[in-house]
Amino acid sequence: MGLRLFHFSESSSIERFTPHVPPTNPTETSQVWAIDEAHQSLYWFPRDCPRVAVWTRTAADRPRFQEVFCTMADRVHAMEAAWLQRMQQCELFRYELPSAAFRPWVKASGQWVADVAVEPLAVEPVGDLFSLHAEAGVELRLVPSLWPMADLAQSDEWDFSIVRLANAAPRAD
Repeated sequence: MGLRLFHFSESSSIERFTPHVPPTNPTETSQVWAIDEAHQSLYWFPRDCPRVAVWTRTAADRPRFQEVFCTMADRVHAMEAAWLQRMQQCELFRYELPSAAFRPWVKASGQWVADVAVEPLAVEPVGDLFSLHAEAGVELRLVPSLWPMADLAQSDEWDFSIVRLANAAPRAD
């Protein structure tokens, strides 16, 4: 099977995705956004949940990554413990989108964009978000504050994603 692209939403009734400028990224042009299959775990969260994800690029990166993040996993996601109940209660849906309309968004790994409206090919509930992480071998951490993980994640040594940090608890002094 070829490239598979997805959009995740708490709504199960989206019939058409139209280009828009994301409120969280107002300098971007109007586009439809998608995530590829290899990076879809970045969106196994409630939409507004602040989170940090970090992962190895190559097998050679693994020892240093595992040492720095004190893990045996190749991918670590962190979310604030204050979001636990919302994560447990979230009903999330995965939309599959037609890949022919998309091109890679070069500013982030796994992100794709389209300049035209697209209709989903399929939609399905994703189920328990904690189970998804566990089954994919993604270490999910509940932390009191995302700021230390966000600081540690930002490195040229590995890939990372920081989403909705504006929704995180303030940085402690």
